[in-house]
Amino acid sequence: MAESLFEQLKQAGLVDEQKAKRAKKDKGRDQYQQTKQHKGKAALSDAAELVARAAQHKVERDRQLNLAHQQQQAKKAAQAELRQIIESNRLSRYDGHAIYHFVDDNKVKTLHVSQEIHQRLVAARVRIARFEAGYVLIPHTAAEKIEQRDAGILIPITGVDASVSAEAQDYYTRFEVPDDLTW
Repeated sequence: MAESLFEQLKQAGLVDEQKAKRAKKDKGRDQYQQTKQHKGKAALSDAAELVARAAQHKVERDRQLNLAHQQQQAKKAAQAELRQIIESNRLSRYDGHAIYHFVDDNKVKTLHVSQEIHQRLVAARVRIARFEAGYVLIPHTAAEKIEQRDAGILIPITGVDASVSAEAQDYYTRFEVPDDLTW
């Protein structure tokens, strides 16, 4: 009934048996090459995707490491700056017979200072700063610079209660405390 196109062309004498086999073989080879290329492209695209993903993760990790390194360098620079401020402004030769008590980490500490330095500490014109496992005295101007950078280095000032008005403070300054009541 219905013959294939190949059979019809063969009967008409347009195609011989050898050309038909060669055409069939070429067609099969072309299909094989196309499927092989698609599989190769799929494998290449998967591999390329994995490489791209790995590169993206590496870039992200490098960025985070660089950011951490920059933060560490900034912290070191700030510490060096604080150290330089303290070393250049610290008071020297303040030893004396007067004892100044202060609180650090919920512990009462004592510092032997001269009478002049003691008065300046009480008036908050001199501040105490933590430095190299000890304490140093620095002027108020340097303390302001340090406070802007790292307030944790400075020992908090204890003294005048902020809730007491200035008038009440002035009232009590009229009464002198006898010198023989030092502790």
